[in-house]
Amino acid sequence: MENLHILFQAPILSLQLLIDGLLIGAIFALVAYGMALVWGVMNIINIAQGEFVMLGGYVAYFLSVAGIHPIWGIPAAAVLMFVLGWAIYRTIIFRIVDRDLFTSILATFGLGILLQQLANELFGADVHTAHSGLKTWFLFDGMVTVAQIKVLAFAIALVIGGLLLWFLKRARLGQAIRATSQNARAARIMGVDTDRVYAMTFGLNAALCGAAGALVAMIWIIQPYLGLPFTARSFMIVVVAGVGNIGAVFVAGVALGVAEEFAGFLLGAQFQTAFVFALLVVILVWRRIWLSRKRRYLS
Repeated sequence: MENLHILFQAPILSLQLLIDGLLIGAIFALVAYGMALVWGVMNIINIAQGEFVMLGGYVAYFLSVAGIHPIWGIPAAAVLMFVLGWAIYRTIIFRIVDRDLFTSILATFGLGILLQQLANELFGADVHTAHSGLKTWFLFDGMVTVAQIKVLAFAIALVIGGLLLWFLKRARLGQAIRATSQNARAARIMGVDTDRVYAMTFGLNAALCGAAGALVAMIWIIQPYLGLPFTARSFMIVVVAGVGNIGAVFVAGVALGVAEEFAGFLLGAQFQTAFVFALLVVILVWRRIWLSRKRRYLS
């Protein structure tokens, strides 16, 4: 209650939390774009989503260690993670396509643990960060700070969302992805190579996570076990926004970012991750109640 009183006493703090929440929420949306694609097209819930983010962060970090500006880690991580995602599909994920949703959860959960342990063995458990070198803007006589790297992350998430919408509507492969998501069997009859579509979709998902991971490494820290909160966030965002609405995913992402910032201030930073999982439980319960009422209404 004391922190809530502080917010009322100093409204400028609310502005700071709002700005930070909007900017970091865009990164959550960037990760959720990929989960929405995979879930909508392949009917797979990728529990290893956060581990793809973690691996993308290591790409930016090692580029910075090599003397290359970590900003270049954003496209580099996207390309490398696309290749990795495509390879993972060809070796593992293709075996669980058209299986029930629970099978995909178990398989990708195991994949996430494997990636965690491999990262721990290869890179160690130490916490790292990739210093972007970008500055901070000071507003309202220094009472509000805005990190330029966060503004860059917001812009990148917004641009990628727009490009993704254009790609799905205009590009031939994007149209094939949309057709497959609507009815994979009909798409195959019409000559669409759905196996190629699935591989490209999973690779695109990994690329989006890789770009987000590079931003995470520059804004926060990177370590082998940071993946689970990002998986939970992206899952929550897609549940709220729906699997086929990129615009709604972006809005839900920034809304989650704002909610997290205020919760972290009011409850304490040590409870911020707990807030994410508690909110996930609330949303799942609400979703179940809403669907039950909808089924009763239709019947």
